[in-house]
Amino acid sequence: MIPANFDYHRPASVDEAVGLIEQYGDDGAILAGGHSLIPMMKLRFATPGHLIDLKALDELRGIEDTGADIRIGAMTTQAELRASAVAAEACPILAETVDVIADPQVRNMGTLGGNVANGDPGNDMPAVMMALGAIYVLRGPGGERETPANGFYKGIFDTERAANELLVAIRVPKPPAGHGYAYKKLKRKVGDYATAAAAVILALEGGACSHAAIALTNVGPTALNAGDAAKSLIGTSVDGEAQARAAELAMEICDPVSDMHGPVEYRRNMAGVMTYRAIAEALGRAKGG
Repeated sequence: MIPANFDYHRPASVDEAVGLIEQYGDDGAILAGGHSLIPMMKLRFATPGHLIDLKALDELRGIEDTGADIRIGAMTTQAELRASAVAAEACPILAETVDVIADPQVRNMGTLGGNVANGDPGNDMPAVMMALGAIYVLRGPGGERETPANGFYKGIFDTERAANELLVAIRVPKPPAGHGYAYKKLKRKVGDYATAAAAVILALEGGACSHAAIALTNVGPTALNAGDAAKSLIGTSVDGEAQARAAELAMEICDPVSDMHGPVEYRRNMAGVMTYRAIAEALGRAKGG
């Protein structure tokens, strides 16, 4: 199907882009990689009167080590993130997650900012950003502000980003040295959204878990922060019993829908399985395995 008529804008600066977003409000749509927006426009599920294309904004690209964290420009593509030595050294879970997002064509065009900003519960990076404690940098007419990934997602396609704001960067704090990590995703086929997925970050000190974070993908109206599940690992050796208990607690917060990915109980159970597997893999890596 052909999209409805719209006016096309290609701003040359972030300030110009913010001005256009402010000017057109709900009648404007931001185009980053386009893999979410363009299909919706073709199906007439989205009919913006103005399309604001960010592709000319080189200032929104790039990955920088700032010391305590890495700063990733919102228009950095998934493929660029996958190829980054800076990201691989500081947060290897990012590359692992990129590898299970859609397919190479999508990863070459799709941006990190687009993946985290639109509030689609099926996108993979929001849960990973929540587990990493990432901070989103937003710019609006009044300047920049920062907001944590945890708490950013309010509902399906509903976030804390104001209508006149633009996501310009993601700040990812560096996990503890020697940390373990894993993103485990169950999907029906290559390129599909997750039936259920889990991101885990953990660290050990003296044989016991000193830090843990767990977040889930596509088993609720938003990415889910499984805080109680993560807390249950702290102080334990993360043995099989602790892993099973954390998986049970993760399942308790799930609220999936029955759809083409499977019935509710199956998807909830698979969230537990993915959590268990992600913990086990993260533990092995934290131990140097």
